[in-house]
Amino acid sequence: MTRPRVVLVGPMGAGKTTVANLLAAAWGVAVRDTDEDVEREQGRTVADIFVDSGEAYFRKLEASAVAAALATHDGVLALGGGAVLDRATRALLAGHTVVFLRVGLADAASRVGLGVGRPLLLGNVRGRIKQQLEERTPVYESVSSHSVDTDGRTPEEVAHEVAQVIGEPVP
Repeated sequence: MTRPRVVLVGPMGAGKTTVANLLAAAWGVAVRDTDEDVEREQGRTVADIFVDSGEAYFRKLEASAVAAALATHDGVLALGGGAVLDRATRALLAGHTVVFLRVGLADAASRVGLGVGRPLLLGNVRGRIKQQLEERTPVYESVSSHSVDTDGRTPEEVAHEVAQVIGEPVP
């Protein structure tokens, strides 16, 4: 059975895609990001999907992309920030090595900036990030086998700790 070596979850600004790329390169495996899978399949950005078709439509596409990736990808997998909101996705994550990249409000806000290209942040960016962190953190914790703090750390430091906590150090 094909399984990802590690699945990274967490809110926007946690560095999931960046850390996934670093781990994949260090381990010599493929990297996959489910937001990119959806964009490739649809031929448009996540932001455009939200605007043109709505969040519910995007979430269906996202759930399908996550299910496919969990079943077929054997490298490093990064999930979109809201992927864990889907009950079926949470069930599929059971038994996988899942690492929650934890980020605080200040670091998330500075990494995301003004939220350009992030439709769920339209308006009060800092307030929306705070709300999402409060709502989603318990969900990230519930699906994760490990947690790594990212605040004040470089992506390389985070990738190194992820590798350490799952017992697969980078060379």
